[in-house]
This record gives sequence, structure tokens and C-alpha cells, in this order.
Amino acid sequence: MTPFTAQDFPAAIAARISAERLTLSGRWLTRLRELLTVTANEVFPSDELLDHIPSLVEEISGYLAAPEEEEIAANAAVMEKARELGQLRHRQRATAHQLLHEYEILGEILEGFLVEETARLGLQPSVVECFEVQRRLTRAVRVLMRTTVDTFIGEYTATIQEQNDRIKAFNRSASHELRSPIGTLMFAGALLENDAVRGDAQRLAKVAATVKSSAERLSWIVENLQRMARITEPVDGPSEQQVDMRMLSDEVARQLADMAASRGVELRVADDLPTLHADPARLELVLLNLVSNAIKYSDPAKPAPFVEIGLAPAGAGAAGPCTISVRDNGLGINDADQAAVFDRFFRAHAHLDGELGVSGTGLGLAIVADCVEALGGTIRCESRAGEGTTFFVTVPLTTPPASR
Repeated sequence: MTPFTAQDFPAAIAARISAERLTLSGRWLTRLRELLTVTANEVFPSDELLDHIPSLVEEISGYLAAPEEEEIAANAAVMEKARELGQLRHRQRATAHQLLHEYEILGEILEGFLVEETARLGLQPSVVECFEVQRRLTRAVRVLMRTTVDTFIGEYTATIQEQNDRIKAFNRSASHELRSPIGTLMFAGALLENDAVRGDAQRLAKVAATVKSSAERLSWIVENLQRMARITEPVDGPSEQQVDMRMLSDEVARQLADMAASRGVELRVADDLPTLHADPARLELVLLNLVSNAIKYSDPAKPAPFVEIGLAPAGAGAAGPCTISVRDNGLGINDADQAAVFDRFFRAHAHLDGELGVSGTGLGLAIVADCVEALGGTIRCESRAGEGTTFFVTVPLTTPPASR
């Protein structure tokens, strides 16, 4: 090996960092697995993102060799890679502190490599040259870190603003929805102060029934608001685990068995439901709302009403997303109403409450949509009035970390 002189020091270290970029990236990845709360395969969940890391290290080496000729912050491709890392960590619910720590670790690894290679190659740079290379190294890591963190904060700010807008819109809708039963209760209270009403058993019974139905409506609204608050609360870490969808569906059917029996509805659960790696609480809430809705709006004119939880054909045996279906032969939904079924407070069959003996708030399917979105999935509805409805819930078919 040709010995390096002190004047070659920046170029020599840059060449070694470039040559060992995969090794250095591997060291960083190992440390990140210990730092982050996600599984090992999710630190950089795609080959493209994984390939970003050697590229970043390569660009750092280039800046060490020629800082004046190639300013690292001017490299659009490298900055885009740093931004993509910020977007990824935002999706993974990391914190800004974690991102800063990630780059601190990268800096430590590169500094350690600088010391190792200086000794191994027998280089004898001056103190000034050592400080200059260290300064360039620190600056390169800092520029990448700033870009990643700025992107992360931008994504976080946008999410907060979107949530604030949704909360404002929801509060307006909730206030409007609450006003009706509260107004009815106040009117009923005023009637009860009337001697003529208190002395008329028939009118008194009507007022009591009105009070009861309004109180039940308020109870439904409050219960659903509480559910929505729980599912939108931030969490400290992933709440995912291995979920046997057959067992979960059986449990949902057990919880709703009395409700189904009272309306003569048969509950069916398919045998071929898969095992998912997901949030079981959200999955259960999705199924509870979909199945209970199907029971409520079963068709009393049909001789054999049913609700079935199954695996949609598109999801059977697929390696990608899995589609769970909730199918019924109930009243169905008019074409004009299907686009709005997931809107808050929308009820396609509100006009049939008295006839069917049901009540609702129009929040159930909105909760379902929020849950499915949080699971990283999608939901759609197919229905024909008078024939029945099927909801298709598509979620990622990921595997538990231990089996990867």
C-alpha cells in the first residue's frame, strides 16, 4: 500500500468512508434497531429506503474530499433522501428527539471510523487537518439531520393542523346533534311542571317515553364520542400484535348474540379467516360496529336474515393486503346514500327508526372509517336496496416480527 502523506488526509479518509459505506451503514442500522420502537424490518421498510443510507454516507465522503466544490446541501438527490427519512419516521410515530439521536449515532460511528482508519493507515495529520476533517464531517451530518428533522416537523405540523380542522368540524356537528335531544328533554321537563299533564296518565306516559328516547339518544352520542376519543388518542408505541381473525370474529358474534337472536338474525363466521399483525382493539371495534349495524337493519320481511363475516375472494391466499367482508341480506342502502355512509351523523335509515324499533347517532360507520384508516387500510361499501349490503375492509397482511 502506498503510504499517505498528511496533505492527503481528507482525501484518504473520504476514500475509506466511500469504500466502507455498506459496513458503516450496517453499523448504523444495528444501532437504530436498538433505538427505535418499530420492528427490525421497519427501520427502513423498503429496499429503496435501505439503499438511501449508503448513498448518504457516500455523499458525506464526497464532502470531506472537496467541500468547496460540492456543497452537500446543494445536492438535491441527497436532500430528498434525507426528507424521505423524515417522512418515514413521522409515519412511524417517532419523535424529534429520536431523529436527533439517530444522527448523533451516525456522527459517532463516522468519528470512530475516522480514528480507526487514521491509526490503521499510519496517517500523521496535523492538529489543524484533524480539526478540519472533523469540522467537515460534523457539518455534513448536521445538514442531513436538519433536513430530516425539518421535514419531520413539517409533517407533524400539517398533521396537527389537519386534526385541529377535523376537531373543529366535528365539534360543530356534535353540538348540532346534541342540541336536538337536549331541547326535547327541556321541553319534556317543562311539560312535567304542568298540572294538566301530570294529571293525565296517557299524556304523562307519552312524555316519559319522550324523555326515555331522548336520554337513550344522548347516551349513544356520548358513548360514541368516548369511543372516538379513545381511538384517536396518541400512543407511546405500536399496539399491534398477532390477531387470529377467526377467534376475534367469534368473540364479536358472541357479544352480539342476544341482539341477533332478538331479531331472528343468524350470525355466521367463515372458517378461513387469516391471522393478522394489527391492532386488535381497532379490528374488534370495526367488526362490532359493522355487524351490529347489519343486525339493526336486517329485513324483517325476509325468512332467513343473516350477517356473515368472511374473507373476500380477492384476499384469499394473497401475500399482500387482506380483505375481510361483512355481508348481510338486510334492507340495503339506496345508491344515492352510499357515498355518505361514512360521514359523521349520516343515517341512511333514520326514517325507519319507529318501524324497526332502533335508534342511532350516525357515528358508528364514521368510527369504523377512522379505525380502518389508523390500521393503514381502506373500506368500501357495496349495497342494493332491498337485497343487502357488504362492507369490504382491506388491511395489510403483515406478519409478526418473530416470523420474519
